[in-house]
Amino acid sequence: MRLQPGITIDGRYRLEHLLGSGGMADVWRARDTELGRDVALKLLHENFARDAEFVERFRREASSAAGLQHPNVVSVYDRGSYEDSYYISMELVEGSSLRDLIDQGLEIDEAVEVTRQMLAAAEFAHEHGIVHRDLKPMNVLIDRDGRVRVTDFGIARAGGSEITRTGSVMGTAQYLSPEQAQGMEVTPATDIYSIGVILFEMLTGRVPFDGENAVAIAMKQVGEEPPVPSSINPKVSPALDAIVLKALAKDPAQRFQSAAEMSAALEAAEARPGQPPPLGAIADREDRSRRRWLIAALIVLLLAGGALAWFLTRPDMVGVPDVTGEQEAQATITLQEAGFVVATERVENEIPENQVIEQDPGGDSEAEKGSTVTITVSLGPGTVAVPKVAGMRVPEARKLLQRRGFEVIVEKRASESVPKGKVIGTDPRQGTNVAPGETVRLFASTGVKTAEVPNVLGLDRVTATAALRKAGFVVNANPRDSDEPEDTVLEQDPTAGEQLDVGAEVTIVYSSGVGTITLEDYVGQKLTYAQRKLAAAGLSVSVVKRDTSDSSEDGIVLAQAPSGGTNLSPGDRVTLTVGDFTAPDTTTDTTSGGTGTTGTGTP
Repeated sequence: MRLQPGITIDGRYRLEHLLGSGGMADVWRARDTELGRDVALKLLHENFARDAEFVERFRREASSAAGLQHPNVVSVYDRGSYEDSYYISMELVEGSSLRDLIDQGLEIDEAVEVTRQMLAAAEFAHEHGIVHRDLKPMNVLIDRDGRVRVTDFGIARAGGSEITRTGSVMGTAQYLSPEQAQGMEVTPATDIYSIGVILFEMLTGRVPFDGENAVAIAMKQVGEEPPVPSSINPKVSPALDAIVLKALAKDPAQRFQSAAEMSAALEAAEARPGQPPPLGAIADREDRSRRRWLIAALIVLLLAGGALAWFLTRPDMVGVPDVTGEQEAQATITLQEAGFVVATERVENEIPENQVIEQDPGGDSEAEKGSTVTITVSLGPGTVAVPKVAGMRVPEARKLLQRRGFEVIVEKRASESVPKGKVIGTDPRQGTNVAPGETVRLFASTGVKTAEVPNVLGLDRVTATAALRKAGFVVNANPRDSDEPEDTVLEQDPTAGEQLDVGAEVTIVYSSGVGTITLEDYVGQKLTYAQRKLAAAGLSVSVVKRDTSDSSEDGIVLAQAPSGGTNLSPGDRVTLTVGDFTAPDTTTDTTSGGTGTTGTGTP
């Protein structure tokens, strides 16, 4: 079964991108096309789908978790089969794993709050007869609202059902309880122990027991006392020390008997951090209990002829078979028969599909029996769909594309809708099938494009408008009376040289061609007065004389052009029409019958 983005599982779940891969299954981000929501889709590795026990374990995870509807438990929506394999559809939790937060460092109050929410999830599961059995930081998620979500009930024990072989050990060594390390029965106190280990790690930054291999760690879980948390982190209060040590008691009977009891102890420790419960009594009980456990273990050793000693101390280094070149199914069987756990990684390659390309540890080397051998399996020479990276930050998108096997070239582009530093898109576009090793161009947004405002002062309005539009700006033009020639740009805002978003508005003010000198009305005024005033205003004067028989109009402005109130510019010409008095004609008129004179006379 080849999984890649774009494939639809069971006619419903469209795969988007791989979230993670474990020894048993891959987890994909997928789109539920029926309900229109994003989910986490866990798909069992194909080689395990042929193993009835693994299939049963996988189904049990879905069954166990499906009945746990609680704010601190990741919800299971659906389960089914696809091409001879099986899947679980789960709630997609956007956030971080507790492993990430521990690596970054947690404050004491944050560690207590995370523990309180883990205990709430454990209490709910225990009330429904379910023991998780594999609580660890990678199985605890924190969503974007800060809520703790417990996931992965893959080896959960429900009621009296137990499908694992007697004496087998399931779980992660650093968080394994002593009873699990010895293959004994698990109870809710088993989860209390694991939560105690996680709390210890959150408070100190390290686990209480570690070693070179799982067997060495299991031996310490059974036989060594944990350090006091405050010996590593002095900020840890005595009350919190006491809670951690009680949770990590070797004897399940000496631990908190319920998640609610431990949660109540945490609340009391916050209220009275300097007043721990009497640790001496706890230590005494543990000493007596440990003696009983050691005696019982000794009896078992004697009766079993050393079988338990072999379990606890087995180094069992065995040869690793060379499975390179084999088909995945056969390689998995070969390694499992040799006593190894098999983890599978899949990559695009020219080697035929399902063939093992390489393995770690290599063939013919030695490794501890029960350890993991990772095989890399070819997906064949096919293509890979370009994933959706639009909206992601550029470094994250580049890494995702590189993980898919693409060469990446980043090109910067302006965008009005995509913030600076985020991805606009790719070429080829998302969903396009491309051969690994091909180049994908990643378009990174530089934000809204800017341009420099050009200098348009002194240009005519048409030329200035064209220059601004060419630079990418919208032009707002306003006229104003001015002595400058008509349409000459007088002002601009913003000024030349400023950087402005493309598409922004630039305002220009241009001359209307109408001057700033308002012409007075000189009709009826003496010519000399009018000439003096016009010269002072910077205007030119033309005088046109008009004969008049009225002596009172002599030298008086009878008309002007332009008329009064007109706006003119310096140097403009004003024409004045001025009266020029001419005396009446007094010539004698002689006729027959006598003489007479023209002009005035006595009647």
